[in-house]
Amino acid sequence: MPPIVSIVGGSDAGKTMLLEKVVRELKTRGYRIGTVKHDAHGFEVDHEGKDSWRHKRAGASTVAISSSKKVAIIKDVETEETLDGLASKYFQDVDIILTEGYKKEDKPKIEVFRSPVHDTLLCKEDEHLVAVVSDTSFNLDVPQFELNDIKGLADFLEKGFLIGL
Repeated sequence: MPPIVSIVGGSDAGKTMLLEKVVRELKTRGYRIGTVKHDAHGFEVDHEGKDSWRHKRAGASTVAISSSKKVAIIKDVETEETLDGLASKYFQDVDIILTEGYKKEDKPKIEVFRSPVHDTLLCKEDEHLVAVVSDTSFNLDVPQFELNDIKGLADFLEKGFLIGL
């Protein structure tokens, strides 16, 4: 199973932007990256009126949309899938899985923190915190990166989670 690293932080910390940049950087280095976005509130990926939406609305518990370039599956679940469950079922073909969110999971975490937006780190007491990306520094025993140090963060991920694959 590929390593899983979660990008966490408060609302508007810049998690998505950081994740996009790190994915691009690791991709240029030849790695295959999977991502998982956690949504605590539920979500809809289908659009009203589309055939797949109509299939789901008619009562299908699983709907697949397939083309020569992509596959998407919309599946009802009884309980939320774990990260390990998602990884084992859907991510065997990647070198690393980067998640956005999942701050309560027991996976390595990189916290994004911007001082104009937040007062304190969410995960400073979390034993799974492996790095901080921020516009300020903290008295912590984990590596810290500036918000724009994408190459440094990618180096950290490469050395800590990807070397030896």
